[in-house]
Amino acid sequence: MKITCALSDFDFAGVPSDLNIVLYGHNSDPTRGSAGTALKQAIVREKVVPAARAWDLLSIALAVVSADLAGHRDRSPDGWTREFELTVSVVDAPFWSANAGILQQMLAVLSTDRWTLQFVEGGILPQPDKQAVHPTEDCVVLLSGGLDSYIGAIDLVEKGLKPFAVSQMVRGDGEKQIAFAGEIGGGLRHFQGNHNTDVPDPENPPSQRARSIVFLAYGVLMATTLSRYHAGDEVTLYLCENGFIAINPPLTGGRIGSLSTRTTHPVFLVLLQQVLTAAGLRVKVENPYQLKTKGEMMVECLNQMLLDAHAHQTTSCGRFLKFGYKHCGRCVPCQVRRAAFKASGKVDQTFYVYEDLGIDDEEHAGFDDVRSALIGIAERRETGTRRWIGSSLSSALVDNKDQLAQTIERGLAEIESLMTAMRVQ
Repeated sequence: MKITCALSDFDFAGVPSDLNIVLYGHNSDPTRGSAGTALKQAIVREKVVPAARAWDLLSIALAVVSADLAGHRDRSPDGWTREFELTVSVVDAPFWSANAGILQQMLAVLSTDRWTLQFVEGGILPQPDKQAVHPTEDCVVLLSGGLDSYIGAIDLVEKGLKPFAVSQMVRGDGEKQIAFAGEIGGGLRHFQGNHNTDVPDPENPPSQRARSIVFLAYGVLMATTLSRYHAGDEVTLYLCENGFIAINPPLTGGRIGSLSTRTTHPVFLVLLQQVLTAAGLRVKVENPYQLKTKGEMMVECLNQMLLDAHAHQTTSCGRFLKFGYKHCGRCVPCQVRRAAFKASGKVDQTFYVYEDLGIDDEEHAGFDDVRSALIGIAERRETGTRRWIGSSLSSALVDNKDQLAQTIERGLAEIESLMTAMRVQ
């Protein structure tokens, strides 16, 4: 699928495409899509001064999200892997053209699709505000509304840091993000972005594999606005996620094509860091919980009072929107969440649509994700952790395979303990 993503004044007719996407603007042509409609204005209102290549990275991310929504997996030859040819307008086309290979490799890891990227001039670079603001925060933390990112932001503050919280606005989580940023550390500086991607004939249900790339792009962009960045220092961008979900090992052989994101997988993070380094963007991407289970994160959280008060308000469910902004209680992320509460010894006040997974029917104990967890537990016990993980840690870019494997083993043990307690058979 050929897709061209550029500003509204771009000569789309000059680049043959299956779909044209207008970046950072409204679109009146029903045959075209749009992305980041109000995003430029939201960033400009902050009066910050991002790096030019951070703007370019954001444009690339918007293009990727547009492709992810427009591409239909069931129309691909194997029913899963899509092929995209993206043309994106950027400020520094020669640089990105020279580094297209590493970007394509990074995106392939993220979405399991095949990507070909081309770049043209005409990107966005707003003039700095006459009263430009250079935030004095120490670092940037992604605040999704999830439990892991909530713990991560708490821990950074408790360690004496002053993080700038950045969120991707999602229906059902927007108000939580604002509330969490407002209560942690007496209130964090907070930016909420919305990619507002709209494409004709979107995939239904929409793919979720690449959506997080724009969330990361917000974080990188805001990291380049900090005073310390403008002074020549490196800024750390924290992506806080437990090691089990970061690796997201397929519980069974049939679940390799998972719909969930791989944003914090160590291979993806290594490739992203290579892109940032090549671009001269002094942003260090770090997941401080790569070797922790979700239960361990809860136990070791540095402000237990705050965690106890609000942990149940966070979101973990992979089907949160489908169930009316409620946790289903049975998908893999919900299982990991429930297992973490149990491992931490905390009372779980979260409402789950499917509360008792021990009920012997297709909606509870017989549900696919629940059965897959049981199969995964049994197969790991029989074959050993490293063999069960398979290709999830096979890349030469992963240098701590044994530690990650041990983290996955402990994470699976938390789920097994949950299943045992609920008498799921």
